[in-house]
Amino acid sequence: MKKILKNALIITLLLMLGLSTAALAYLHFFTQEVMDVSGEWAGELDMTEQAAVTALAWLQDIEAVPVSLEDMGAYMQNLTVQVRLNMKQTAQGEGTFQCSVLPESYEICSEAAYEAFAGAFHMFLAERLRMAGYEGSTDREALEVLVTESFGMSTVSYLRSCVPDLLPALEELQAQYDGNGTYGVQEDILSRQFDNDTPVAARTERCIRSGVTLILSEEVNPAVSASFYEYYPIVYTLKQPQNQ
Repeated sequence: MKKILKNALIITLLLMLGLSTAALAYLHFFTQEVMDVSGEWAGELDMTEQAAVTALAWLQDIEAVPVSLEDMGAYMQNLTVQVRLNMKQTAQGEGTFQCSVLPESYEICSEAAYEAFAGAFHMFLAERLRMAGYEGSTDREALEVLVTESFGMSTVSYLRSCVPDLLPALEELQAQYDGNGTYGVQEDILSRQFDNDTPVAARTERCIRSGVTLILSEEVNPAVSASFYEYYPIVYTLKQPQNQ
């Protein structure tokens, strides 16, 4: 009798061990760890290409020396507008978010874009003057004086007054990115549902996290027209982890 009980106990223990091993194997091979995206993130919207293309199109409309996108690229670099994204986890793979474009960053970027364009315009103007046989100085200070005397304003002010906006309007960026609501993470997809009072109802993005870096890339429907900035992924840097 004791032998039977002993064998039954051994068999039960072996079965329990087998079930435990199977459960651990399942958890290891068939379940994935949910990505934690909580925290305070700082990202940048790259405005460089849109500003360069807009400036180039305006210059090409003026009959004169040829200017390439590479020429514009030598002047317009690292034009970015900052975005803040706060993510607060309320359950595994779920939480609330708040996103906003920083107006002061937009103003700094806009000013930098026109300052950069002024440098390209001076290069363009110097070439025009040389082609016309001008023998005076064509350094930046001299060209700035010529522009001021000709148009009654600085080069930056002149370009602001007659060139199409180099950046999307701040209101356009805010309509695209500002808002708050709830989020969910599944595998490498981040889904955000915005509150009803925001222009954007929902956004689905591919999500990659590596340490303190978070990359969000929205899949844009090529059949729908979109601005330049909508095609580029946004790289966020973790500024402060969520307080647990």
